[in-house]
Amino acid sequence: MIEITLLADESYGVRSMCTFVETPDINILLDAGVSLAPRRFGYPPHPFEFDALRKARERIIEFSELADIVTLSHYHLDHYTPPHKGRYEWTDENTYKKIYGDKIVLAKNFQENINFHQSKRGYIFNKYVSEIAYKLHFVDAKNVKIGNTILSFSPPLPHGLDNTKLGYVLLLTIERGGMKIMFAPDVQGPISERVLQYIVKERPMVLIIGGPPIYLMGSKFSEQDINKGLSNLVYLIRKSFVKKIIVSHHFLRDINWRRELESRLEKKYFSKIYTSAEYNREENLFLEGVRDKIWKDDPPKKEFLDWLKNRENFSLNIDFYSMI
Repeated sequence: MIEITLLADESYGVRSMCTFVETPDINILLDAGVSLAPRRFGYPPHPFEFDALRKARERIIEFSELADIVTLSHYHLDHYTPPHKGRYEWTDENTYKKIYGDKIVLAKNFQENINFHQSKRGYIFNKYVSEIAYKLHFVDAKNVKIGNTILSFSPPLPHGLDNTKLGYVLLLTIERGGMKIMFAPDVQGPISERVLQYIVKERPMVLIIGGPPIYLMGSKFSEQDINKGLSNLVYLIRKSFVKKIIVSHHFLRDINWRRELESRLEKKYFSKIYTSAEYNREENLFLEGVRDKIWKDDPPKKEFLDWLKNRENFSLNIDFYSMI
């Protein structure tokens, strides 16, 4: 039996795909990061978003205490906890120690199949985390067996488009007792046929997937690219081996995501589709996609604006609801 708890993503008002997985053999924390977009619709994050960020960070820390293994699919700040203070990640200089200290850390190799910025972050991550983790291993295209639980890491696959400048990610399949789940972060659809064929080959029963970034259509992605990502996502939903699909991340940053998806699907498939919050039987809290509306409806006080301007000595111990 495999138990899944979705800890943070856009349906909880933040950027993340952090997930906790339990099997009878091992507890695994996947992509233990969370962040906010510094700008969207011309606005910085609203106090409501920072409150959601703080709560998400607290959940990740709480579940990290239960984890034996922490994984890292790629070096974007919403997918791992960096060893520095960050307002938009809700970290101080010691937060990363709470996540990775004394853990087995299974991470993407920062020296191969990676772009410059992620390689730099990966170098810093390796430098600091190797000193506090129980073990740190790079697991590109590797399998790990613990008891009767098998962790299968993909080879590096495109973060969206083939040959993208955004680099590569590791997908993770977890199998135990005839049940198989897959964690497919930041595949953005998938747009890539390579990613699609890899998922089909693995045949997961539960698929946690980063959907297409429809909010970026016309700026960073063509209409053709987005339609390809949507078509491939629909193709996976229709597959009989997929019993539940949790759509996440870039896809949910546009408030029209569900309409875009369901307009391409027969109604009989709707019941297979979940957000992370829905899978946990909780209410969705979409914030980034309506940031402009929130700022207009609930404009923050000057106290919050001053806090935002203080880039060096900002406090993480504040009441955001008093700033509205």
